[in-house]
This record gives sequence, C-alpha cells and structure tokens, in this order.
Amino acid sequence: MRRLMRALALGTCVLAMPQTLGYAAQLNPKAVEVVKPESIKWVRNAAGTQEQAVLFGDPAKPGPYVVRLRWLPGNMSMPHSHPNDRFIVVLEGTWWLGSGDKYDPDSTVPVGPGTYVYHRANEMHYDGAKKEPAVIQIWGMGPANNPGRK
Repeated sequence: MRRLMRALALGTCVLAMPQTLGYAAQLNPKAVEVVKPESIKWVRNAAGTQEQAVLFGDPAKPGPYVVRLRWLPGNMSMPHSHPNDRFIVVLEGTWWLGSGDKYDPDSTVPVGPGTYVYHRANEMHYDGAKKEPAVIQIWGMGPANNPGRK
C-alpha cells in the first residue's frame, strides 16, 4: 500500500511539474518579447561581407540598439572607429580583432564564443572572420556610423 501511495504522489508531482515550471503559461507580449533564432531576420550588406539582424532599436538613429552581425569567411573591415562605445559578445565562430589605423589582418587576435569585447568610442580598430563565419552581438548607442573610417 505504501508503494502505491508513493507512486501516486510521485505521479501527481510529475504531472504538476510542467505547470509549476511555466510551460503551460502564456507570456504577455507587453511585458516580455521572445524571438526564437529561426525568426531572426538576417540582411546581407551591399558588399556581401556580412549579415546583420537588428534585434532592438535602430543603429542609424540616436538611442540604444542591439544587433547581431554574422561576418562571412574571408572578410574583414578596414580600420575605422565609432562615435560611441560598443559592447560585444562573440556568439559563434572565431572573430578576429585588430587595433590601430594600419590594416594588418595577419596581426589580428582571435576571440571565441563567450568572449566579451569593449570597443571604445573614437578608437581605431578592424575586425572580421577568416576561415569560418563569426557571429557577434553588439549593444550600443546610435547613431553607429563610422566617422573614423579610413
């Protein structure tokens, strides 16, 4: 009898668990927005060197923004700067970084997934991907134009 009671109690807990964990609940879209990876819209730039997905805001306008960049293999930017600080996390692949106004892809430093990178405002740098795509997520304040591009 005890075994039966324990089995019933355990079964009740297992059945109630999904509701306890919130699986049966619905999120209020006014409070929480969820965008699954397959719903992210990637747009290739005109040069064909990278793809961008804007997750929040507009990097071309004043205010905060969050974007993802997918650097395509064999592509790097030329030395440039941004008018505002940018906060970056590498999500996939190896992202290659260089600093200064002399373009030298052979002297770039590799950074992998999980790495945090801080680009300081108005400081020259260049970056990109070598043999594999690299996906990064950038937080910043717009406009994020490149006034220091050489």
